Amino acid sequence: MQDVAANKIDLIVTDPPFAIDFKATKQNYNRTASRVMQGYNEIKQKDYYEFTARWMEQAFRILKESGSMYVFSGWNNLKDILNALDDTGFTTINHIIWKYQFGVVTSKKFVTSHYHCIYVCKNEKKRRFYPYTRFGKNEKTAEGRSLHYKDKEDVWNIKREYWTGDQKTPTKLPAEIIKKILEYSSKEGDVVCDPFLGSGQVAVVSKMMGRRYLGFEIVKRYHQFAKKRLDENIYRVKA
Repeated sequence: MQDVAANKIDLIVTDPPFAIDFKATKQNYNRTASRVMQGYNEIKQKDYYEFTARWMEQAFRILKESGSMYVFSGWNNLKDILNALDDTGFTTINHIIWKYQFGVVTSKKFVTSHYHCIYVCKNEKKRRFYPYTRFGKNEKTAEGRSLHYKDKEDVWNIKREYWTGDQKTPTKLPAEIIKKILEYSSKEGDVVCDPFLGSGQVAVVSKMMGRRYLGFEIVKRYHQFAKKRLDENIYRVKA
């Protein structure tokens, strides 16, 4: 990100490492381990705030005054994410909860079946948001309830996606989540950035929705995997 000029990015959507010694094995994610590409780069917990503050400083620099950022996080080191956002100068708009359909069952604590998504901006007075791109202001359900109100609540019940095919990276945001974020916080032609590209999901969905995209990935196998998906247009986003 240091090579990107300042004030060039319209929207950042990212799912950074969580510093939890993550291993996407068959045992905890019901996946055949041999099909999961290795190389996931984790951050030590003691270094997590410093690591987070470093990349957020660059994110703040390259984001336009009108731009926004969505950062996904587990609960374990959420405090470091929140502190780094404040210390970097971001303004928090919403704290979104993504509720998914399954979690890891343990015998001594409650099941964790959600992630946090922190929606922030660089300049609240210039921030862009498109409230009626998904549902009109007066659209109603069959029961007469507001569709756009329900869609904009800050708890999102969205299912994880199941990979198909032999190869897969350990983590991937559902296309439905990325599509929703892009519709509310960007328009066609905008530049969407993901500093932790992984499988390329943010870039792939951005491309399918007419956005320009930029992403970075330090694991060569993941980069090649993401590039193949983008080159082959193997993913289509439902309208």
